[in-house]
Amino acid sequence: MMQSKPIPIIYDLVLIGGGHSHAITLKLWGMNPIPGVRLTLITDTSHTPYSGMLPGHVAGFYSFDETHIDLRRLARFSRAQLYLDQAINLDLINNKVICAKYPPVDFDYLSIDIGSTPETVNIPGASQYAITAKPIPKFLTVWNEIIETVIKKPHQQYSISIVGGGAGGVELALNIHSRLTAILQKFNQPLSNIRINLFHQGETLLTSHNSWVSKRSETILEKRKIQLFLNERVIKITSNNSNSYQIYCDTGLAVDCDFIFWVTQASAPSWIKDCGLKTDNRGFILVNKNLQSISHPNIFAAGDIATIQDTSYPKAGVFAVRQGKPLFKNLQKIILEKPLISYQPQKYFLSLIGTGDKRAIASWGYLGWESSILWHWKDYIDRQFIQQFTNFPSMDKNSLITIDSLDLKTSNLMPCVGCGSKVGKSILEKVLNRLEIRHNKNVLVGLNNPDDAAIIILKNQSLLVQTIDFFPSLINDPFIFGQITAHHCLSDIFAMSATPDSVLAIVTLPYGLEKKLEETLYQLLSGVIKVLNRSQVSLIGGHTIESSELALGLSCNGFIFSNNFFKKSGMNSGDKLILTKGIGTGTLFAADMNYQAKGRWIDNAVESMLLSNQQAAKIFLKFEATACTDVTGFGLLGHLVEMIKASKISVSLDLENIVVLEGAIQTTKQGITSSLYPQNLQASNYILNLEEVKHKNKFPLLFDPQTSGGLLASIPSDKADKCLLNLIRSGFKDSCIIGQVLEENLTEPFIIIN
Repeated sequence: MMQSKPIPIIYDLVLIGGGHSHAITLKLWGMNPIPGVRLTLITDTSHTPYSGMLPGHVAGFYSFDETHIDLRRLARFSRAQLYLDQAINLDLINNKVICAKYPPVDFDYLSIDIGSTPETVNIPGASQYAITAKPIPKFLTVWNEIIETVIKKPHQQYSISIVGGGAGGVELALNIHSRLTAILQKFNQPLSNIRINLFHQGETLLTSHNSWVSKRSETILEKRKIQLFLNERVIKITSNNSNSYQIYCDTGLAVDCDFIFWVTQASAPSWIKDCGLKTDNRGFILVNKNLQSISHPNIFAAGDIATIQDTSYPKAGVFAVRQGKPLFKNLQKIILEKPLISYQPQKYFLSLIGTGDKRAIASWGYLGWESSILWHWKDYIDRQFIQQFTNFPSMDKNSLITIDSLDLKTSNLMPCVGCGSKVGKSILEKVLNRLEIRHNKNVLVGLNNPDDAAIIILKNQSLLVQTIDFFPSLINDPFIFGQITAHHCLSDIFAMSATPDSVLAIVTLPYGLEKKLEETLYQLLSGVIKVLNRSQVSLIGGHTIESSELALGLSCNGFIFSNNFFKKSGMNSGDKLILTKGIGTGTLFAADMNYQAKGRWIDNAVESMLLSNQQAAKIFLKFEATACTDVTGFGLLGHLVEMIKASKISVSLDLENIVVLEGAIQTTKQGITSSLYPQNLQASNYILNLEEVKHKNKFPLLFDPQTSGGLLASIPSDKADKCLLNLIRSGFKDSCIIGQVLEENLTEPFIIIN
């Protein structure tokens, strides 16, 4: 049977922001992708909140996971690259997204759905002292801190002020009251310990709703003893020395408070207007009824950040949800060169305002109603919406858009085997010219003056250390993958207390147009160079080929300048075993492939993998480590077995002391393991008390293969505690003493697990 040809990358579609419209677009794209289109999501959070359930989360009715869309899982379903970063500008001449941390990101088509933030610019002290309701992740961080403060000190009095009497401010006030009074009741404290103030510059609340809804809201607020300050425009906020604040109004009113929440008119980030996009007078992207920028046809926008020309409607989540499907259709239609469709915002829309007691107020045009039935109806609608991003359907193969639909001849894009699928010279030259490659005086021949091979000047009386590793991308983000691979490959050098000097790279790139190959290679090598520069290591050459998937390997060179270097052998009786990182990357990424991992688990694992082992090796050298290795593919126990066999000695392992990455125990309990796990499990033959410990929760993780794992070292007993303290102070927060070396064993070494 002939294998079908891989589809080359032809277009880059980039989505900025993980708002409701983009979440729906990603879901629909995953069900019906366009071959040849590389989809990239740029967002500063892996979990995007659903605004409809946020008040219920504040009140404690919903958990974090029940109210958030997992963008990592969604991106994997849609086969999108996920860049966890913040877009800060656009280069509209060269079609690039400028990010805070990442290299510039190329796009052919772009969509923006980044929401909005409350306007604080014109109020002195507001941006410094007030907590804006958006961006929601920052708001929730502060809100959780407030909850913890009240739980720890429920006997104290707290004054909380909310500025803004629209639906958001009213709903926030009621749900904050509900949550905090519940805490006081739990600790038998007087409810008067919590004082909530609501400031509004108008005569009535909820001015965009009908009068019944406005009056009913005021009645409920007054019943809850929430102080209303109507016709009060906040003009200034100041800070007192006692970590409290004072709100000043234009009437002369001044109110002391401990926390201030800002829920006023929406505003757009300044870079939107500064980049050159046509905006309305408030700085929001001006789009036509196709959700297409009126100034740049290859750019779309939806949600709060967009204003449809010649229309007027509030910035509300209900519109972002309704825009999701037409946005998806138009992004596909413009790529396929088909006529776009119009989105028509509804004239009237139903608002359900939660009152913090599992009741809700309904507002629709001139009608209003309050009932517990409405809250349960809202609860059902909200849960149905969030559920669609939890369970993913199978892709409809009958509805797949074929490459022929792009009306492009792609046969000349497929490399022939006669050239070894080698990437063209012009692409390499362009990428290398864009990178800041460190000059190394010990490299006689390298990328600065390339030849058939690199030449390194060996240093006097030094030992040359060489190692190589290569693997396919475990994360759909070439910039982060490049960093992880560099850390992983250099780790072998650090594990021997050698000084890294230079590396050679081998890269396989997914098939694509020349410009797409250049972009992938640039993102990948930018990640590699970022790590190499921090360790003063030079990239001196390499090889690139085209293939069906992204993969990267590094051959690393280093030097040892004395006889004082680490080996796996050398452990002495009484030594303590120290591990510098948590374990669990293998099972977590296996779960991620099957949509079973939470985005924050992968975020945490990536953070661990991006931690260089270089400083840990220096600390181990300072505290006279007797043996050392890095924990990678064989898993913790496999590498420990190598050490005990080389040292001819046995060890005891304290299983409960070992730090496990968040989520790893949950995924192993589900039976999710890496493909290397069955082979690694053979190391259990060295466990003396296997039957006693094999049912413990952490036991399977001893055999979990690690990518860019930590260092495992034996340290003299009298130095181990100080060594551990130094590691933690240096950023290795998961470092722990996990065991001890036993008496020398001249027969077969073993491991006892406590």
